[in-house]
Amino acid sequence: SDRALLQNRSTRVAMPLHLDVKRQFAQRSERVKCVELHPTEPWVLATLYTGNLYVWNYLDNTLAKSFEVGDLPVRSSKFVARKQWIVAGADDMLIRVFNYNTLDKVKTFEAHSDYIRCVAVHPTLPCILSSSDDMTIKLWDWDKGWACTQIFEGHSHYIMQVVFNPKDTNTFASASLDRTVKIWSLGQPVPNFTLEGHEKGVNCIDYFTGGDRPYLISGADDKLVKIWDYQTKACVQTLTGHSHNVSAVSFHPDLPIIVTGSEDGTVRIWHSTTYRLENTLNHGLERVWSISTQIGSNFLAIGYDEGTVMIKIGREEPVASMDPSGKIIWAKHNEIQTVNLKQLAGEEIVDGERLALTIKELGSCDLYPQTLQHSPNGRFVTVCGDGEYVIYTALAWRNKSFGTGQEFVWSNEANDYAVRESSSRIKLFKNFKEADVIRTPFAAEGIHGGALLGVRGSDFVCFYDWFTGKIIRRIDVECKQVYWSESGELLVLTAESSFFILRYDPEVVASMIESGEEPGEDGFEDAFDLIQEISEQVRSAFWVGDCFIYNNSSWRLNYCVGGEVSVLHHLDRPMFLLGYMSNQQRVFLLDKQYGVVSFTLLLSLIEYKTLVIRGEMDSAAETLKLIPTSQLDSIARFLESRGLLDEALEVAQDADYKFDLSIQLGKLDLAQELAVESDSQSKWKQLGELALSAGDLDVAQECLVHAKDLAGLLLLYSSRGDAAGMEALSNSALAEGKHNVAFTCLLMLGKLDECLDMLIDSGRIPEAAFMARTYLPSRVPDIVKLWREDVKKVNTKAAESLADPAQYPNLFQGYNSALQIEEQLKAKRSELLPAELFPEHENDTKVDLVEQLSSLHVEDAVNGTNDGEYSDANEDEEDMVHGDDIPEELEGTFSIDESPAEDPAEVPLAEDAVEEFGSVEVEPSEGIGEELIEEDMPAEEGIVKEEAAVDQYAEDNFEAAMEEMEDVMDQDPSFEKSDSPIFGQEDTYDEDLDDDWGLDEEVDSKQD
Repeated sequence: SDRALLQNRSTRVAMPLHLDVKRQFAQRSERVKCVELHPTEPWVLATLYTGNLYVWNYLDNTLAKSFEVGDLPVRSSKFVARKQWIVAGADDMLIRVFNYNTLDKVKTFEAHSDYIRCVAVHPTLPCILSSSDDMTIKLWDWDKGWACTQIFEGHSHYIMQVVFNPKDTNTFASASLDRTVKIWSLGQPVPNFTLEGHEKGVNCIDYFTGGDRPYLISGADDKLVKIWDYQTKACVQTLTGHSHNVSAVSFHPDLPIIVTGSEDGTVRIWHSTTYRLENTLNHGLERVWSISTQIGSNFLAIGYDEGTVMIKIGREEPVASMDPSGKIIWAKHNEIQTVNLKQLAGEEIVDGERLALTIKELGSCDLYPQTLQHSPNGRFVTVCGDGEYVIYTALAWRNKSFGTGQEFVWSNEANDYAVRESSSRIKLFKNFKEADVIRTPFAAEGIHGGALLGVRGSDFVCFYDWFTGKIIRRIDVECKQVYWSESGELLVLTAESSFFILRYDPEVVASMIESGEEPGEDGFEDAFDLIQEISEQVRSAFWVGDCFIYNNSSWRLNYCVGGEVSVLHHLDRPMFLLGYMSNQQRVFLLDKQYGVVSFTLLLSLIEYKTLVIRGEMDSAAETLKLIPTSQLDSIARFLESRGLLDEALEVAQDADYKFDLSIQLGKLDLAQELAVESDSQSKWKQLGELALSAGDLDVAQECLVHAKDLAGLLLLYSSRGDAAGMEALSNSALAEGKHNVAFTCLLMLGKLDECLDMLIDSGRIPEAAFMARTYLPSRVPDIVKLWREDVKKVNTKAAESLADPAQYPNLFQGYNSALQIEEQLKAKRSELLPAELFPEHENDTKVDLVEQLSSLHVEDAVNGTNDGEYSDANEDEEDMVHGDDIPEELEGTFSIDESPAEDPAEVPLAEDAVEEFGSVEVEPSEGIGEELIEEDMPAEEGIVKEEAAVDQYAEDNFEAAMEEMEDVMDQDPSFEKSDSPIFGQEDTYDEDLDDDWGLDEEVDSKQD
């Protein structure tokens, strides 16, 4: 009976409270007299004896803010979060108020006539309390300009601390070195009553915030900690153990613990119900001066002589459970509360919004709940904690069973469960009766329920059969949690930074057992198959059919079907999964403040994905009809991830997504229709590239025009030989400032003058000059003038050094020939050949036009067929050669101008020219001329000798050439060295002479 169960439980031996303690933050500094946790930010406020305030971020171990209060010690400071303030009291008797956002000092005023020991902020009113060594407590109202609205007197020694009662904010308590604790009410200057019992001065106090117990805790210099009932004014418990003055005490607002700190350097953690000492911490930072906790947080801040420490106690996840019908039960301290999601039927629910649910009190537990689990059918609830477990009925909250155990798990069967009594002993229960005991050969760190009983070791997990207790399989992975699907075929093993999806085959195990095969040390090897490993940390999770729903370390709500992870929602705060209701098709979560929120997850969506993974496409097509249109794009992306692009394209609704799929599938027609609808440049460009790769040039051209892809159009038009397109492209490129594209178009169209004008207009005059020298030599003089003017702005001498071919033709080799070629090519440039004739003209660009022109001139001179163009073009040079028209500034310094010939044998000194002119007499050039040879030589023999000399020179046989020319001079007194380019080469080489004597490319190579 229930009475017998309660009587048996009353004789139980108290088991330790299992709370993990982990250091979160540690920072050395000068003596910390007070610490305070911010209610919303990850900050801890450290008040230093040196007169400074430090605000540390305990998540990333950085100094967030700092304030210099003064030269004297600061003993207390508090956050006023609703005003973004920090209020501090110091030994200079002043209270200072700082804005922690702007770092500005808001207010400074004198508050007491002696050291200020403590400040306390009212939870709701615009008031603070301050206590001092002047034995008074004062109330300050910041809405009234920080006026002192009340003074409380009654203590006979220093008042060390004041604390508001969280359950009745109109009252507060004070601790004094007069060995008393006094209770006060706002509006009354004298205390309501006094609590006496300490033998020495009282240093610290705190109120109990959880449950309905009217308790107050105090710590004193007598090394004792006392718990008081402030209604009966009685001391209900005295905690002993500290070896020095107790300097800080705290009732934790969320955990069933009392935390005390002492000048002996230790922090002790006590059970708030049994008052048993659970843990002792010593961080080696000398004396403890302050302890701070915060509602809704498992963090604890401690101020030491040598720094600040933050520890995390217990786990963040609320103790709660939800049954399949939607009934949620959670534990707040020892109190059990319940809400029912059925009351939401018919209401409109918004994803992510907190649900307005009616909370019902179920009762309380004698033990502190650390886990709370519904049975598979939802009829029973197990509470486990303090080394015990109790099974209650879910509806009436009546005891069904109890026992000792560190952990409790249910099997897939309603009334079967297991209890881990110790690290090597696990009891199995069937229908609430003990059935078997598993003694593990290793230290069991935890157990997990489901289709098989999982027992977790240090770096592996073993699975046992519920009925026989035999090992089924050992899996070597550092497992944190095990989640089984409802069917018992799938499970997830979570590790530190990833999770593994496995498939369990019970038929294989059953056939092995029936055949008499005994499991080895690691069980049956074929019992499990690994499906996939996913690199994400799992916070909380459950299965819905074959869909694994979980939230990760980034608080992102995901679901996984067949190894494919989809994001359901990005959570804005830490939340923990409760369960799924199929009739509402919603996932429910619980936050740290016990607020319930939900998100839509369609069951038909999960079923469709499951059928696709199984390859049942016909059934999947039928299920697809049940899925709302808003979810089809999600389905399409799932199909795309499975490689089913055609099916994804049929399902997709989003135009952009359909376009991407059509591009992937190479469906140009559909992609073109979508591009026309959206008229997006990026889409046109994608489609154009696809059309180019497919060889559909007409579609590619249309796409590139829409995309305004000038570079792509340049490639296309030039490849197709589309002159009209190039013309239009050059205009478009100029309008958009794309000069490179416009220049290329004009160059390919043969519009060289426009190319030059573009270079000049864009300030690229040097490039224009070199281009003109190459393509349009007739424009060189004009551009040189512009170049000089441009350079003159920077350097006058540099500008004067630029040579103009009109002024210095001798400096521009082949300039006159280039002018002739320019005239000849003008007509050809306007003849734009179609691209199909490219093979016939492929080698046109390899022709040496200057060489070709020279050959033509030599042939005309030899055959006497010159049409007059050459002689007209060089009329000035011939006059200068014969001395008819020599400018004064060039007298004695000019060189024989060019008479290009292709071959030395065709030098333009033919017999008829000799017959007409005889020997040539020229005024010797300065530094080159020689004495005239008096003896004459017949012209014909002179020509032969001279031709032989040229042949030798062309073959790089310079000495032989000199000898031949000496013979000419010996026999022809009228011949001068200046008449031949061979003499004088020891010192000077005139580049123009090669062409004058018809030297071919071999001579040019010598010049190079």
